[in-house]
Amino acid sequence: MARDRVPLPGETYKKEKRKTTKENIILIKRFLPYLKPHIPALATVLFFTAVCAACEIYLPLIVRKLTNTAIYSPGNLTVELIIRVCVMYAFVKATESISSYIETYYGHIMGVKIENTMRVDMFEHLQTLSFTFFDNTKVGQLMSRMTSDLFDVAEWAHHFPEMVFTTVVKFISGFLIFATMDIRFAILVFAMMPFMILLTKRSRMKMRETFRKSRFQIGEINAVTEDNLLGVRVIRSFTNESNSKLKFIDGCHEYVRIKKKNHKYMASFHSTVRLLNGIMYIAVVGSGAMFMRAGITTPGDFAASLLLVSTLIASIRTIIDFSEQFSNGITGLERFLDIMDEEPETKDKTDAVELTDVKGDIEFKNVCFTYCGSENIVLKDFSLSVHHGENIAIVGPSGGGKTTICNLIPRFYIPDSGEILIDGKNTENITLNSLRRNIGTVDQNVYLFSGTIRENILIGRPDATDEEVREAARNAGAEEFILSLPNGYDTYTGERGIKLSGGQRQRIAIARVFLKNPPIILLDEATSALDNESEKLVQESLERLTKGRTTVTVAHRLTTVRNADEIVVLTDNGIAERGNHAELMSRGGIYSKMYDLYASI
Repeated sequence: MARDRVPLPGETYKKEKRKTTKENIILIKRFLPYLKPHIPALATVLFFTAVCAACEIYLPLIVRKLTNTAIYSPGNLTVELIIRVCVMYAFVKATESISSYIETYYGHIMGVKIENTMRVDMFEHLQTLSFTFFDNTKVGQLMSRMTSDLFDVAEWAHHFPEMVFTTVVKFISGFLIFATMDIRFAILVFAMMPFMILLTKRSRMKMRETFRKSRFQIGEINAVTEDNLLGVRVIRSFTNESNSKLKFIDGCHEYVRIKKKNHKYMASFHSTVRLLNGIMYIAVVGSGAMFMRAGITTPGDFAASLLLVSTLIASIRTIIDFSEQFSNGITGLERFLDIMDEEPETKDKTDAVELTDVKGDIEFKNVCFTYCGSENIVLKDFSLSVHHGENIAIVGPSGGGKTTICNLIPRFYIPDSGEILIDGKNTENITLNSLRRNIGTVDQNVYLFSGTIRENILIGRPDATDEEVREAARNAGAEEFILSLPNGYDTYTGERGIKLSGGQRQRIAIARVFLKNPPIILLDEATSALDNESEKLVQESLERLTKGRTTVTVAHRLTTVRNADEIVVLTDNGIAERGNHAELMSRGGIYSKMYDLYASI
């Protein structure tokens, strides 16, 4: 089956770079389903946003009335009128203050809920993506997208409609008020605004581009940080701290270089806007003064015009300041959708069936497989049958495809061609959940999650009782060492189980599988990294685990597979030999030479 190649992180970045602002509408449309459940909250926020905007527009009207009254009807400017106007303005400002509180609180709560939904969706989607995707993607990049990117999307999600709506309200109100005073003021002010948009377009485009680059570089820094923190023991054992530091510093310097460009375009953007603001003020002041001199407008209208222009410019400046947040939000949305657009390589067919009453027969039929991005064929026309209850060992030189076979059975990867059958059913026609529920895996590199021993064993079956957990640990030969620990089953294992020895981690992994109780067991180099004493203990546990179950064992330590029902010797050219230990030793072939070489070490 043909598979699309997963883009590397650098290629993903290039794809982002080719995006233009013309795609903003498409991005916003794709975002709308996340906004739709919050329409009532958004309507509430926009209502109080409009109230705030209306309150801001009220001041120029008060100044206009008081100024014209003072000049043309000074006798009417009474203390009573002044008090009434001040009380009214105090009420307006109180209303504005309350509205601002409601707008800010509910707006941010809405943004947080949207962010949470998107983060959950992204996490769930990542759970469905193929191993090929994770093979080619840095975890630091993914962490950056799940945290800082989605935070910026949340901020953009509620501020963007607020900014647009409040600007529309202020501009419409401002235009109408200008028109009631002198339509020429309205024409003069609003005719200059398109020039402001055109003159700042290039800076906005460049800012957008540098935001994308800085986002990508932050992901790279996160990836380097993660590598160094997780590999700190290796780094120190090789005294490689200086090289690690240089690599980190190089990444930080690249980020600084990108941010310099970003702030250069941002400074150009803001200075252009300030210049245009000044020109607008000069135009209003100069024309207003000429209108007053000619008796066309009143001093009250002139003062109100200046305040209105100040309010509109403040609104424009707010939008301009928001442009940075807008670029961050749109870039974060692009990177979120970039992940969500990744198609799972392994997913259920519409007519997939549940795998039930499993006996454990496994069959490979002419399977071919090549890892994504590689030209090296790992398996070519590979065929193998394993009957239920059999223990089949696969041995041979590195690179022959032994681990690949274990990865193909639970469909961690999809074969390029051929079929893999469980009890005569093609695994591609079986639901993933039921397939993997019937398979237990013990790898060489056991992964323990940060938590307690009990929690790590419960991964095998989360609804198991405490007694079932203890029984699984006893079967795995793990209970003795667990009870010797300070907190027993509630002992914290540390990051990736660092507080436990290799043998202890392996027995925890075996306990998981005992608790899962699957009919098919895959053992991939399960004892290769252990010392002799630990190997003996783990091997005894594995013998108990595999009894009566279909087992596929991948091993380099040939002494661990002597009792296998059949041993398959796999090389770059496919299956070279097969038979039990005695048969293969009597032939004096590849297996015999490998065993003699291993025994002599």
